Amino acid sequence: MENKNCETIEQISKTYTAPYREARTSCRAIIVADGKILLSHESKTGFYMSPGGSLEEGETFEECVVREVMEETGFAVSPVKHFVTVNEYCYDILYISQYFICEIVGEGERALTETEVYKGMVPKWVGLNDAVDIFGTYKKHTPDKESLYLRELTVINRYMQSEK
Repeated sequence: MENKNCETIEQISKTYTAPYREARTSCRAIIVADGKILLSHESKTGFYMSPGGSLEEGETFEECVVREVMEETGFAVSPVKHFVTVNEYCYDILYISQYFICEIVGEGERALTETEVYKGMVPKWVGLNDAVDIFGTYKKHTPDKESLYLRELTVINRYMQSEK
């Protein structure tokens, strides 16, 4: 399903210092049901993001998004569509985020990292308009969080436009 024809968005942070010294690829899920989107929420920091994480060696994008969503949320998903790729340049790193529209097909066990446990990561269903409001606060955050929130806002807005 790795769709070379999906839209690619370039996002350059004001902190970016070219050339980037490393690239990090992650896969993220857009899971929407009944007008709500499933997000990963750090209950101790108040921070939100789409469920997902780093691509492991030998893993396909689809395998990565399925694994990461299960680890963070406890939901088994099936990728339906490779929706968008975001190339996010922040500081001296290129973050390549592969976003998939996914559907929930079951449940399982969460497997959080120590950091995720420490930050109190929980899955949280949020209304789409509420998610736009949350990520719309991107200018109020530190440069790295600002870049991430702007990325999330851009992807959710693209998703909402595609559903009209």
